[in-house]
Amino acid sequence: MTTVKNYLSLIKFSHTIFAMPFALIGFVLGVVAYNGSFSDFSFDRQIITKFILVLACMVLARSAAMAFNRYLDRQFDAQNPRTAIREIPAGILKADNVLWFTIGCSALFIICSFFINRLCFFLSPIALFVVLGYSFTKRFTPLCHLILGLGLSLAPIGAYLAVTGEFNLLPVLFSLTVICWVSGFDIIYALQDEEFDRSQQLYSIPSVMGKQKALRVSEFLHLISALLVIAAGWYGDFHWLYWIGVAVFCIMLIYQHSIVKPTDLRRVNLAFMTANGVASVVFAIFVIADLVFTAYR
Repeated sequence: MTTVKNYLSLIKFSHTIFAMPFALIGFVLGVVAYNGSFSDFSFDRQIITKFILVLACMVLARSAAMAFNRYLDRQFDAQNPRTAIREIPAGILKADNVLWFTIGCSALFIICSFFINRLCFFLSPIALFVVLGYSFTKRFTPLCHLILGLGLSLAPIGAYLAVTGEFNLLPVLFSLTVICWVSGFDIIYALQDEEFDRSQQLYSIPSVMGKQKALRVSEFLHLISALLVIAAGWYGDFHWLYWIGVAVFCIMLIYQHSIVKPTDLRRVNLAFMTANGVASVVFAIFVIADLVFTAYR
C-alpha cells in the first residue's frame, strides 16, 4: 500500500483534475455526435466500454509522462531545494523502477487504444511522443510550457475520436483552449524556479524573460484561452448553462493573476492547483450539463 501511495505521489495523481474534465467534455461531445443525442448513452454497452478505456488511457498516458519527467529530471531535482524531497532524489523510489513504471504505463496505453478504435491505436505513438517528449524540452527551448499544454490538449480531441473515429472543429477548439490555459498556468508555476533554472541553463519563460514579463505572457495566453471558450460556445451553439461555466472559468483565470505578483510568490500553489482545478471541474460540469439538458429538452 505504501508503494502505491509513493507512485501516486510521484505522478501527482491529483493533477489529473486539469485534463480529465476536458476529456469528459470531448467524450460527451462525441456521444452526442455519435448517437445524435445523449439519451441512449446509459444503454449502449459499447460506449460505456469506450468510456472506461478513455479513462484508462488518460490515467496511463499522464502517469507515463509524469514518471518519465521525474526520471529524466532526477539530477536537477536533487539540486533544487524545492524538489529535493521528490521520490527519486529522496531515495523513496529507485530510478530504474520508475523507468520500468513509465514503460509499463506506455505499453498499457497503446494496448487500451487498440481496443478503442483503429484511428486511436495508430495515433497512440504520436500522443506518447508528445507527452513523453515534453520532459526533454526544458533543455533547449523556453516554449516547453506550450509543449506541456499540447500534451494535455490531446484529452478532449482524443476522447472525441475514441467515440466517433473522426475529427471535428468543436473538440479542436477545446483542445486549443487547453494549450493556452495550461501553458499560462505552467508559466506561473515555473516562477518558483526562475533562478535555479537559469543557474542550470534550463529554459523556461521566467528564466529567459524574468518574472514580470513571464506573467505578462501568462496573462496573454489566458486571454486567448478565454476567447477560445467563447468561440467554442458560439460555434457549438451552446445555451445558458455553458455560459455560466465560461464565466466561472474566466473568473478563475483573473483570480490567479490577481494573487501572484513578481515580488510575491507565496500563493503560487493556490493559483496553480486550486484556481485551475475549480476552473476545469466547474467548466466541465456546466458544459456537460448544457449538452445533457439540450438533449432532453
